[in-house]
Amino acid sequence: MTDSYEVEHNGIDGEDEMGSFNHSRVQFNLGFLLGTYVKHLHFATELSLDISQHDLSEYRLDGKYEIKPDVCAYFEPPIIPNIEDDLVTVSKMPDLAIEILSPRQATSYLIRKIKAYFVLGVKSCWLVDPGRQIITVYYSPEKHKTFDIQRDTEVIDEVMDIRLPIKEIFS
Repeated sequence: MTDSYEVEHNGIDGEDEMGSFNHSRVQFNLGFLLGTYVKHLHFATELSLDISQHDLSEYRLDGKYEIKPDVCAYFEPPIIPNIEDDLVTVSKMPDLAIEILSPRQATSYLIRKIKAYFVLGVKSCWLVDPGRQIITVYYSPEKHKTFDIQRDTEVIDEVMDIRLPIKEIFS
């Protein structure tokens, strides 16, 4: 019998069936707070981004054709050509992508996803950990700052000009 190597199974580590109560609650709170406190951005949740023109295979993500942040924001939203239509996937990358860790995901998977977002041109990424009640704001794959509910009163994203009360995100 030969040894074999298996890439992380994304059913446990990636996109498949990743929701949980805390994940859902934090996603809702973030959407509400961003919409309330941040008027210069346009927000969407679970928006499918078209990555079919990019080779992101080195990041070992689930799909070749789309990637879906939990929350994303645009300075200028994608244009819908006709108000009666809707966009199923969006080719315009957001300025901010937020990923929320769920119990069925590995942090390493979301960090790979964040690295891919920067390759796609996203300006800022957040990694939210509801279990530990921390938020890491990435300004690049190498530069980040972590905010902790025990130590900080606000989450500050200087790139996106966002300040949110951390306790309300996790309440």
